Amino acid sequence: MHIAEGYLPPLHAAAWTVVAAPFVVHGARAVVKQVREDPDTKLLLGAAGAFAFVLSALKIPSVTGSSSHPTGTGLGAILFRPPVMALLGTIVLVFQALLIAHGGITTLGANAFSMAIVGPWVAYAVFVLVRRLGGGLSVGVFLAASLADLATYSTTSVQLALAYPDATSGVLGSVVKFGTIFSVTQIPLAVCEGLLTVLIVRLLVKVSPDELRRLGVLRRPATTSAPQEV
Repeated sequence: MHIAEGYLPPLHAAAWTVVAAPFVVHGARAVVKQVREDPDTKLLLGAAGAFAFVLSALKIPSVTGSSSHPTGTGLGAILFRPPVMALLGTIVLVFQALLIAHGGITTLGANAFSMAIVGPWVAYAVFVLVRRLGGGLSVGVFLAASLADLATYSTTSVQLALAYPDATSGVLGSVVKFGTIFSVTQIPLAVCEGLLTVLIVRLLVKVSPDELRRLGVLRRPATTSAPQEV
């Protein structure tokens, strides 16, 4: 997902920055509101950001010649809603660009849009839909995290295709080519990310059920007489 520094044409880089900026500003306000209304969630906020940083910092070579990694944004989107992850994900991308040369500053807007905006919104929409349809917590978390990962790379494929359309088949053909390059590695990675996120949420259900209830992740209070959701 990390589009390298200078890889996008200047006009494309600027356009994606303009598109992503309002989401990030809204996310900053959402974080401030969250901390003011529930100061006890500060540690969980930090953990969600750290989870995204560690997972998205992994660089796994692809058999197609590219490289891929999990995104880790699904967890934060489920816990705190997508606007919060717009800011946290962008901060993650800034540190990765500056410290480990993953992505870049000129491509920050494009990378933030795919990983910190599209991914979290897909995760939250899937989670809410699964829960409304009566699905269990683990099923909702797994599908949300997995599909957020795939949505991020699908968005990146579109961004690259718009910048570098195929000479014969145009943008659509380029989308297929970039998507194929990523999909070989990304599909199993998305499944692994979904399973890992389920494990993290199950752990949080055990150690911080009250926080999850306040955040709206758990449907009912966790009491000694009522079983916790899994």
